[in-house]
Amino acid sequence: MTYPSSTLRHILLGATILGSAGAATPGTLVRLDRAGEDAVCPLKHTDVKADISGVMARVVVTQTFYNPSSSTIEAMYVFPLPHRAAVNAMNIKVGDRTIKGSVKTREEARKLYEQARNSGRIAGLLDQERPNIFAQSIANITPGSTVKVEIQYIEQLPYESGKYEFLFPMVVGPRYMPQGATGNINPPVAAKGTRAGHDISVSVKLDAGAAIQMMDSNTHEIEVAKKSGSFASLRLRTKNEIPNKDFRLTWSTARQNIGDSLLTHKIGETGYFNLVLEPPARIMASEIIPRELVFVLDTSGSMNGFPIEKAKESMRYALDTLNPRDTFNLITFSGDTRILFQRPVAASAENIAQAKRFIDGHYGSGGTEMMKAIRASLDGAPSDGPMRVVCFMTDGYVGNEAEILAEIDRHPNARIFSFGIGSAVNHYLLDKMAEHGRGEVDYVNLSDDGSLAAKRFSQRVHDPLLTDIRLEWNGLPVKDVEPTRVLDLFSAKPIVLAGRYTHGARGKLKITGKMAGKGFERVVEVNFPEGQPENSSIATLWARRRIDALESANAAINRDAIAKLGLDFQLMTAFTSFVAVEDRVVNEGGHFRTIQVPVELPEGTRHEGFGMGAGVQPGVAGVAMSTPGFASDSRMAIRARPMNEPYSPAPNRVWEVEPRQNELSKKISQDVVTVAANGGAAKVEIRLYVTDVNDANLAALKKLGFEVISRPGQAKLLIGRISSDKLNQLAALAFVQHITGR
Repeated sequence: MTYPSSTLRHILLGATILGSAGAATPGTLVRLDRAGEDAVCPLKHTDVKADISGVMARVVVTQTFYNPSSSTIEAMYVFPLPHRAAVNAMNIKVGDRTIKGSVKTREEARKLYEQARNSGRIAGLLDQERPNIFAQSIANITPGSTVKVEIQYIEQLPYESGKYEFLFPMVVGPRYMPQGATGNINPPVAAKGTRAGHDISVSVKLDAGAAIQMMDSNTHEIEVAKKSGSFASLRLRTKNEIPNKDFRLTWSTARQNIGDSLLTHKIGETGYFNLVLEPPARIMASEIIPRELVFVLDTSGSMNGFPIEKAKESMRYALDTLNPRDTFNLITFSGDTRILFQRPVAASAENIAQAKRFIDGHYGSGGTEMMKAIRASLDGAPSDGPMRVVCFMTDGYVGNEAEILAEIDRHPNARIFSFGIGSAVNHYLLDKMAEHGRGEVDYVNLSDDGSLAAKRFSQRVHDPLLTDIRLEWNGLPVKDVEPTRVLDLFSAKPIVLAGRYTHGARGKLKITGKMAGKGFERVVEVNFPEGQPENSSIATLWARRRIDALESANAAINRDAIAKLGLDFQLMTAFTSFVAVEDRVVNEGGHFRTIQVPVELPEGTRHEGFGMGAGVQPGVAGVAMSTPGFASDSRMAIRARPMNEPYSPAPNRVWEVEPRQNELSKKISQDVVTVAANGGAAKVEIRLYVTDVNDANLAALKKLGFEVISRPGQAKLLIGRISSDKLNQLAALAFVQHITGR
C-alpha cells in the first residue's frame, strides 16, 4: 500500500502524554519536529449540522484548527464527504473575520494559495482528490490562534422501500495503491493503541414532509431533542465522538409511497428540473430465470478481523439462497486471485458445501489487487444464455477507481452487484461499480445482519422490479438529462432525473419497460414553468450530476467541460478547487512548519491488515490513550513512510491448510486487544455486537460480569462494561460477534 501519499515536511519522532498543567491531555496528539519542539495535532474538532427537507439535505461542516505551539504552522487534512455531495461553499473564520472562498481552476487555486502562504497570509485550499475524498490545507495558523473552516454542500438523499437515508462519512480508510494509482488519498493513521487527537459532533434537523414513523441509527447512539409529527431534531449522544465510522440515519414516514415530484428553477433563458418518479409496485414473476453467479470475496489485509467474518456471513447466506437451476463460482482476491472451480458449476448441496469450506479457510492479508479479480470474474461472460451476475464483497479500499470502472465498462454482458462490508467503506467506488455494471449496491455494517443483505441480493437477481426502461419526452423542450440511460430497477427506488429545459411547456413523459417478463407503460404529466426563481439548488444538483457523468465517462477527455461547470456553478470538481486568501499578513517572514492531521483507523479494521504492526509503525502517528484499567506506554516511536513507498503484502497461504485465528484476534478490535494485553481486572467500557439479545444470552453475559449500560435502538448491540481479564471468555461465547471500544 502506498502510504501516506504526500511527503511530510517534518519527521514524526514521538508521541507522548504530558501530565503537567497547561500540557497536552489524554487523547491529544503530540509530535516532535527535528528541533524537538512540541506540535499538538492542529485539528481539534469537526462539527456537522444537517438541515433535511424531504429528500434534500443542506449540510455545513465546520473544522476547528488550533495551534498551541510556539511556531506558525500549515495544517493539512484529508477527509471524506458523500460522493453525491455538491460542495458549493468554503469560508475561513478567524475571530470575527470571515474569508470567503471562491472556485478557481485547480492550478490557479494552488498558485494563489502558495503565494499567500509564502507571504505570511492566512489562506485555505480545498482540493477534490476523489469524488468522496478531499484535501484541506490551511496556511499560517499563528501560535495560540484558532482558525475555523466552514464547508457547505447539498445532496439529494436516497430512498428505498419506504426508507430514507442520510449518511455522513467520518474517516478515509487506508487505500491500497496499485502501480499507476495517484492522489493525496492516504492520510497518516493513528498508531495502534492511540487516538488521533480530534473528535466530531453531528446534529440533524429533519422535516420529513409527513409524520415520522421510524427514525434510527444503526451506527451511533443518537439523542432526539424534539420529535413532533413530521419534524425532528437530533444529535449524536456523544458530543465528542471518535470519527472512525460512517454515521447513518434512516427514517420512514406515514406516507406509504414517495410519490412523484417535479422541482424546477428558471431565471433567464435556461431552466433546470429535478424529477422524482415513484417506483412501481412489485409483481412476482411466475418463473425464476436461472443465472450464472460469480461471488467475489475480498480477502486483503484491510478486511482482516471482523469485516471479513461479516463478509463470510453474508456470502454463506447468499450461497444458501441459490436456486437449483443456477450455476456459480467463487473467487477470492488480495495480492493474488484464487478461483474455486475451473468453470461455473451447478448449485448442488455438495458444491455449495465445498464453496463454504473454501471461504472458511481465508483470512485478511496482503494488498487489494482488485483489478485481477474484476477481469477474472467478467472475462468470458456469455453473450447468450444465462446472464452472468457478479457479486463483489469488499470495503473498496483501493486508489485505482477509474481503472476499475473502465474495465467494468468493457464487459457489457454481465451485471455487477457490489456489497460494501465495513464501517467506513469506499461508497464512491461501490456505488459506481454497480452503476457501471447495471446492477445494485448494498451495504453491510459491522452490526448488520448479513443474511438480510444476502436475501435482498437473491430477490433482486431473480426477480428485478423493472428492466429495459425507456423514456419518451414527446417533444418536451428538455436537454442534457441525467442519467442518459435509466438503469434497471432491482428494488423499490425511485427514478430520479435531472436536466435542463429551454422554455416553458406542458406535456407527457412516457415510461416503458418490462416487469415480471411483461410490458410496462406509464404516462406522467409534466409542467415546465416559464419562470421559477425559487429552488435555485436544483441548478446546482443538475451541475453536480452532469459533472459526475462526465467524470465517469472519461475525466481526462472531459477535463475542460468539467472545469467549466465547476467554475460556472462554483462547485468542487477534480479540476476546480476552493481557495480563500486573507489580505493581511499575520506571519512576517513567512516561516512555517507543515503538520498533517492523522486519522483514526476505521472501526473493526486492524493495523496489521495494513502492514502496521507494533513498535515502529510506517505511516502512522498518534498518542497513547489514557484508559482506566490499563497502563500504556507514554512514548512510542513513529516514522513517516516516504511518498509512493510500496506496501509489501505477506505471502499468501494455501487455503486448505490455513489455520483459523483464535477467538480473541477474530472478534476483538485492536483497541480492546491493547487493554487485554496489558492485563489487570479493571472494567472497560465496550460495544458488544451479538447475534441476538434474548434472556439466555443476557444471562450468559451477566454470569461473566458484563454490566449493561445501554441498549441503543438496535436489536444486536449492547453497550456495557466488563473486567478486562474476562474478554477472552466473552469472545468465546458463540453469540458474540464483535467487541469494540466504547
